[in-house]
Amino acid sequence: MPKKQKKPARFKFKPFSPKQQKLIHWWRPMVKASENNYVVADGAIRSGKTIAMLVGFLTWSQEMHSGESFILAGKTMGALKKNVVRPMLQILEAWGWPYTYVRSGTDARIEIGTNAYYLYGANTEAAQDALQGLTAAGAYADEAALFPKSFINQMIARCSVDGWKVWMNCNPAGPHHFICEEYLNPEQMKRKKVYHLHFTMDDNYSISTKRKEEYKNAWPHASVFYKRFILGLWVAADGLIYQQFADNVNNYLISSAWLMEKNEHGNLKNEIMYAVIGVDFGGTKSAHSFTLTGFTKGYKQVVVLDEYYCKKRLNPKQLQDDFIDFVKRAKSKYKVYEAYCDSAEQTLISGFEMACVQAHVTIDIRNAIKGPINDRIAFYNSLIAQHRWKIMKHCKHTIEAFEQAVYDDKLKNQDKRLDDGLMNVDSLDSCEYSTESVQDEILYISS
Repeated sequence: MPKKQKKPARFKFKPFSPKQQKLIHWWRPMVKASENNYVVADGAIRSGKTIAMLVGFLTWSQEMHSGESFILAGKTMGALKKNVVRPMLQILEAWGWPYTYVRSGTDARIEIGTNAYYLYGANTEAAQDALQGLTAAGAYADEAALFPKSFINQMIARCSVDGWKVWMNCNPAGPHHFICEEYLNPEQMKRKKVYHLHFTMDDNYSISTKRKEEYKNAWPHASVFYKRFILGLWVAADGLIYQQFADNVNNYLISSAWLMEKNEHGNLKNEIMYAVIGVDFGGTKSAHSFTLTGFTKGYKQVVVLDEYYCKKRLNPKQLQDDFIDFVKRAKSKYKVYEAYCDSAEQTLISGFEMACVQAHVTIDIRNAIKGPINDRIAFYNSLIAQHRWKIMKHCKHTIEAFEQAVYDDKLKNQDKRLDDGLMNVDSLDSCEYSTESVQDEILYISS
């Protein structure tokens, strides 16, 4: 017999704030806001947008429609299942509503009563193709500002059943992002019938004052991430990317003595539990870069321990030899099990794998995750703000790269990191590749 799937734990409801109650009930016929076709809930992280929107979307779709299809979309399918599907099923369990969850296949969906809720990832321009042919009565877009515009347009076009409504939540991006310009512009709001609700952390009664302060201190207060994620503002990214680091470089630099400090019990205070290598391959105008990053117990500190940087042209054998030397040096001091390499260069990666076998060097060589650059930037800005990031003084190229990194002032509204062949983005990439596998787990861990 097939193993019975374990049901999720029931959701533990906390009192809803007035702003959350507005989001839950705006669609009800007796409420003036119900005249609108869209709701956009934007603002700070951890402000209670998602749960309130889920409760409202579920009750609206079940009370106002039967036998219809709905769209549930997230940045990726993985993000959708984590951020929307999981709490949605917990809510259904708490309410005692029976449902069927079809987890995989092209028609992944949740069936509740006579309605079906189809699941979609919206991480590429091609994602809109999956919506073709669907007739929907409504849509729920989680983190909508991260979707391609083509997906949003196609999603809305699919909603053709009488009484349709589109529900979107997001953290702000730049002021010229299409969500801001086409759905939150006063003229467009009136024409398209958009109901806008702006959230702050104070609109979430389930988060403690202490935790709010920890989130507020997760980014430098002058940074674009603080303005967007904490203040919930649609602001442009410009100037130095790591302003706090650039202004206080010496506060983040360490020597080997820092690693040897002992606590009151005589144990190493900053012991490196393990380390990971990140590899960025050079091209015509860029450099080959390796970064060794270590993690102390509980991820309290993230430390750049060593680097390799070479901008001259190397043949594959020379690069392989340099990589082997770097790995041997790293493994002589730390526990090093993995190297994450730029996935665009599969031939070079295969060469590294073969060279390691021949040199009897044991290391798991993997493709770098290469998530959105701005997610990686937010991660390092958070660590810098919490003083949980350190660099060994001899890692000159890494220090310089973080100190000088800037946004491209010719693309002010696109949050683009300047990469003009002169800026050292190679050290930034290899450093980011070395931490990407754990950044989601440690981003919000308080020091």
